[in-house]
Formats: sequence, structure tokens, C-alpha cells
Amino acid sequence: MRGAAPWAKAGLIVSAGPGLGSRYAAVMVTGGHGVRMQHDYLHDRAGQPAAARWLRLTRSGDTVTGEASADGTTWSEIDTVRVPGLAGTVEAGLFVACPPHVDGLGSAVDAATAGFGEPELAGDWPAATWTGDQIGARTATFAGYPRGVTGGFAPAGAGFTVTGAGDIAPATRGDLPVGAAPSDLLYGTFPALIVIVVVATLMMTTEYRYRMIRSTLSAGTGRVRVLVAKAVVVAGVTFASTLAAAAVAVPLWSRLVRGLGIYVFPASPGALLRAEAGTAALLAVVAVLALAVGTILRRSATAVTAVVAVTVLPYLLALTPFLPPPMARWLTEVTPAAALAVQQTLIRYPQVDTVYTPANGYYPLPPWAGMAVLCGYTALAFAVAAVLLRRRDA
Repeated sequence: MRGAAPWAKAGLIVSAGPGLGSRYAAVMVTGGHGVRMQHDYLHDRAGQPAAARWLRLTRSGDTVTGEASADGTTWSEIDTVRVPGLAGTVEAGLFVACPPHVDGLGSAVDAATAGFGEPELAGDWPAATWTGDQIGARTATFAGYPRGVTGGFAPAGAGFTVTGAGDIAPATRGDLPVGAAPSDLLYGTFPALIVIVVVATLMMTTEYRYRMIRSTLSAGTGRVRVLVAKAVVVAGVTFASTLAAAAVAVPLWSRLVRGLGIYVFPASPGALLRAEAGTAALLAVVAVLALAVGTILRRSATAVTAVVAVTVLPYLLALTPFLPPPMARWLTEVTPAAALAVQQTLIRYPQVDTVYTPANGYYPLPPWAGMAVLCGYTALAFAVAAVLLRRRDA
């Protein structure tokens, strides 16, 4: 197969029809990932031998079996899958696809060409000649072909030469506009963070500014208890209010976006609940961090600036599409912005090469691991605040 893209693919496919989103099963060789069997856009299974030159696809009802062979005699089963909804007569044949890729020389690879030997058929096939068509796009430009190149097939001896572009694979965030992922609505976390940082910081710094801290501490049974009480109040109010807002906004947003005809990436109820509750927990923990920093620095402007610099600023930089991906990943691994991973509902598919960066809704850490990074910073700041509050003169 001529086409250097690792996920360029050529093989055999059985499909319910040519329409967009039609169910299918396919066995294929790829440019850099060996022989595979894939079905229904989401599922991928590697097979042996990796250097297979013969492929076989067998259909029985709604069950499809994919096999590969290095010599055409000894066959190895890759997978057997169910494709519900296949009619008695289906479309089957040869295919080639090639997702956009930049090779090691910096050249764009947008199409692939594969040579097929003479197809061997078994079972009941209608008497017809082989035909070719472009599936999934209205024109060659939409399909992703380079200028002057179109897909198609041509007889080559007893077989065919087939050229194709595009991909048969899951959609990723970069393929669709803003609004297609449930986490897109949670971009409101940015202004909410700033408001919460200001309010939480002022809970302590205002008392120092107006010299009310002596009265507060003298009325309490312990300085650390006062700090803990303030943290409980600000965290509790923040968590409850933001959780209620997210629980109402996410379903409402989803209904409105679908009503506009925009595709929305599927997310399980558990993933949506985690994103909503995680966002509320993120803001609550940031509120405690701001309270602790306000206690340490005592000055509102300085404290707010410090907290914004370690939470909001990395967040904004990570969302900048022009930031180098390694830097974006670093910012969302070692700074408090790592907690934004709790908002991720998109799936990173190993069989799809794309830009998996925070700007596209993909974070390097698992959701609760990212949250743990923020909690670690907050725990350290709170411990320092407690020590300084006990030792310093109010």
C-alpha cells in the first residue's frame, strides 16, 4: 500500500449501505499498525500475522468474521463481531482510506493507493460488475484528497488498484465545531474561577484590611478552627451552587445544541455526572486555596493575583491552540490547572491519530488524578496558612 500515514488502511468491508453512519465491519492492513479488524466506527482489534497479505471476511446473518493469512493457506482469526441491522443483501467490497498525516519529512500525506489481487467470492453473489464510489463526502475536496487527486479504482491485471482518502473511524474533537462536546459548556468555569477566587480571598483579607481579624480570632476557640470554619463555609456554598448550576445547564445545553442540528459526542450518564460534580469540586477546592493564600499574604490584590496566576492563567494558556502541545500537556500535569481533567468527557481512541491536547478537550491525566494535583497544592497552602495564622500577631 502506497501511503505513509500509520493509519492509512486498505482491505475488505461489509456495510449496511453507503449512507453516512451505516453500520459496517472491515478487515484491513494499515500503514503502520499491522492487520486490524474494525467495526461500527468505534471498535478496533489487532490481528496476526502483522505482515498479512491475504484477508478474508465472512458474513453469517449479523455476524462477521475477519481473518488474515501470510501465505493464503493458514488463516488466523482476528475477531468475530455482531453488526445488528444488516439486511439480507449487503454491500461488500474493497476499500482504501487515508486520514491526513504529516510524515517524517514534513510532507502532508492525504491519500493512499493499494493494489488488490483478484477477489475470490463464495456464497450467493448477484451477477454484476465491480463498481467504485466515493463514500462519506460530496466532492474530492471534502473527502480530503490533495489538489488534482481523486479517489477511484482501476483494473490492474486480474485485480484492482484503489485510491482513497479520509477515514472510517470515530470522530474527534478537532473534526467538529465548538459545542459538540458536553464539556464545551463548562468553559464558563473560567469566569467562575475568577469570581470565586476574589470572593474567597476577601473572606480573609478584608478582615486584615479593616482590622477586624482580632475580633474574629478572640471570639473563636482557636485560630486554626476559625480558618477551618471559613474553609468549610466557602467550599460548601461554592460546591452546592455550582453543582446545581451545572446539573441544570448541561442537559439544557445538550437539548439546545441538538435542536440546532449539531452533532454532540456521546457521553455516559456517569461521565456527565463526574464532569458536573468534578467541576463543582474543582471550584470548591480553588475557593479553599484562595482563602489560604489570602491568609498567607493578607493583601487582597496580591493574593488574588497569585491565585489567578497559578489557576486561571495556566488554564487559559493550555486552551490556546497555538501553544506547543508538550507545553500544554505540562501545564495540565503539574499546575493546579490539572484539575480541569475532571471535565473531560471525550474519548481518546488509539486507532485515530489527531491532536489530543487540552485545547481540544483532551487532558493528559485521568480525571481524579488531575483533581488530586489541585488538592495537593491546596493542602500545602492551607497547612502554611494555619501555621502562620497561629504564629503571627493578628
